[in-house]
Amino acid sequence: MKILVTGGAGFIGSNLIKRLLQEGHTVASIDNYDSGCKENEIPGCTYYAGDIESVFLMDKDFKLIYHLAALSRIQPSFENPTETFRVNTTGTQAVCDFAKEIGAKLIYSGSSSRWHNPHKSPYACYKYIGEEICKMYKEVYNSNIEIVRFYNVYGPGEIVEGDWAAVIGKWRGQIKKNHPITIVGDGKQKRDFTHVDDIVEGLYKIGLTYHKQDDAWELGTGKNYSINEVADMFIKRFSCVKVYMSDQKGNYRETLRENDEALQKLIWVPKDRLQEYINQL
Repeated sequence: MKILVTGGAGFIGSNLIKRLLQEGHTVASIDNYDSGCKENEIPGCTYYAGDIESVFLMDKDFKLIYHLAALSRIQPSFENPTETFRVNTTGTQAVCDFAKEIGAKLIYSGSSSRWHNPHKSPYACYKYIGEEICKMYKEVYNSNIEIVRFYNVYGPGEIVEGDWAAVIGKWRGQIKKNHPITIVGDGKQKRDFTHVDDIVEGLYKIGLTYHKQDDAWELGTGKNYSINEVADMFIKRFSCVKVYMSDQKGNYRETLRENDEALQKLIWVPKDRLQEYINQL
């Protein structure tokens, strides 16, 4: 099958492309290399450097599109809401229109922030609107679109420094520099940390299944840890020091997978790999 991955030079995209190539598919990526990087490119995939709104310039014979391209962190969205809207909302509109034009199945990467007040950050709001655009295309144009919500993804290839790094990656980067690991707020907020291998397995199954989901497929382990608990894992592994920082706006208190339909319909079996992953760093 010929498959397009938007954001294919990013963390999740590069891991997904590796799996798709292993399964024998023909794969192309479009990425503007804002948070993605050349080092993530996988031999065998065809890469195009371009903005998501230029997706119409791509080949017209893709059968499946994974739309992973996004500005994917909450805090940077406060600094640049206009660009976040353009990429996460207008970009999604463009991809939906492209998929409709060529008759491809589309998998949209949503966010677990959907279960919280979408008005707490530009990121949460625009990812929510992205889901609504997908649902509109399904209803109005009968487009073949499935929405997938990710929960706090970590694993090989994660970003380890800068504004786009999530907490596990950020701590890895801080430890590498012999810096204390930083905890935002009181550390009691809980997250459903999901290994990228499980995310990729879920995406692969959703891409090939004939099952439909009226709302969204939830890809989380169904178990969450407080940030303090994860910090203790790092401290035990690296003998590092933790410091607390002021809480940040848009920082919600808990994420946890909301339904089990991916487990029941797709036989998707996620594993709690967090302790093992940290021990092997």
